[in-house]
Amino acid sequence: MGEEEDPWLAPDKLYHVLFCFSLTLLFSTLANLTRYPFLRRHSIAIGSVASLLAGAAKEAADELGFFRSAGASARDAVADLLGVILASLGLSLVKHWSRRPDYGTDQTRGISLV
Repeated sequence: MGEEEDPWLAPDKLYHVLFCFSLTLLFSTLANLTRYPFLRRHSIAIGSVASLLAGAAKEAADELGFFRSAGASARDAVADLLGVILASLGLSLVKHWSRRPDYGTDQTRGISLV
């Protein structure tokens, strides 16, 4: 497949980025809502892996001719990876900011010696 047939700035690449971005958010949120601490603790990684697996399955289906497509594309895989990376970074920032203690409050912590 030549560069002319699979340009980097095609709408198809944007769809791949958005698809994997959305799946990463969805799978990460579902993992975060479970009652199992291990899944909650690793929810971003779980969402990322699940999204990448879905992207790989789509590329395999393209190559096998299940969809009207020119076949599997390395550029589509890069777009999938970019969507996962963007979602993971966003989720990591949200997780970091939500854990941040508020140092501006007037509450004082003390130690009880009783």
